[in-house]
Amino acid sequence: MRVIPLCVVLGGWLSMPAFAADADTWMQRLAAAEKKQSYQGTFVYERNGSFSSHAVWQLVEGDQLHERLLQLDGPAVEVSLVDGKVQCASEDMASQVRDGKPWRQQPLEPEALSRWYNFQVIGESRVAGRSTVALSIRPKDQHRYGFELHLDRETALPLKSLLLDENGQLLERFQFTQFLPDTIGPADVRAGSDCKPVSLAAEESSTPPKWRSDWLPDGFQLLDSNVRPSPASDEKVTWLSYGDGLARFSVFLEPLHGAVVEDARSQMGPTVAVSKRISTAGGDVMVTVVGEIPLGTAERIALSMRAGAEQASR
Repeated sequence: MRVIPLCVVLGGWLSMPAFAADADTWMQRLAAAEKKQSYQGTFVYERNGSFSSHAVWQLVEGDQLHERLLQLDGPAVEVSLVDGKVQCASEDMASQVRDGKPWRQQPLEPEALSRWYNFQVIGESRVAGRSTVALSIRPKDQHRYGFELHLDRETALPLKSLLLDENGQLLERFQFTQFLPDTIGPADVRAGSDCKPVSLAAEESSTPPKWRSDWLPDGFQLLDSNVRPSPASDEKVTWLSYGDGLARFSVFLEPLHGAVVEDARSQMGPTVAVSKRISTAGGDVMVTVVGEIPLGTAERIALSMRAGAEQASR
């Protein structure tokens, strides 16, 4: 369904300096609230025409952040985290967790993000029976997606988030149907019996990557890298993770050793996957870019990968 962002309807307001200043204030409040506010609630998640419903609990206890997520429909899925690190998960998901690194490694930094995105207050709304402020986060180039956030007036947490492409098409929706701040205790974040402790691989010493991208969109930086066994072969796969503070993507590089593999591209909701075969002095390599960035951007990144550790910095 076509989504027409409120910024189109309220375009005349967006140039008002008071609204710009207010947007910066709300972004600062959001950044401060993310890891300091306890709450519980239920939300719906939509992507590619599919819906799922979830219950969530977040407890701030001293310097620790406890989170518990429970899927309410379809397969029973539960995840428990402390400071962003997975502690236990339902059996199918537990087998997919390979290390203890936080799921969200980048704190929200509004000042840095303002170099790559415009923030604008575009109106008011109600979500889950609560008053919210609608905030537009619009990219300054074509290499990342925009957001429409509806922030709770009391806590500044996002009660509704729409991820939109450059044409205003909805790619992903996250929306609370019930939200209760500060009504939570330690028992609420205690995992159920079906939440199995994850088997974490020993953390490897950080080593400089042997690959680099000759081109990255402005603002994207290398966040992490390592070498992992391939799930489909005995080969070692190089993994690199990039982000700009909001958007993220990963690059996987696997030697082909003469194997015949076709280039491919696909998109499911906001997530794209682009695979390109490139030639190097050591033989052909399959490069796969996966992330929430436009297809054209992912293809350009895949074709820009080169052997060597000197990463392009933008």
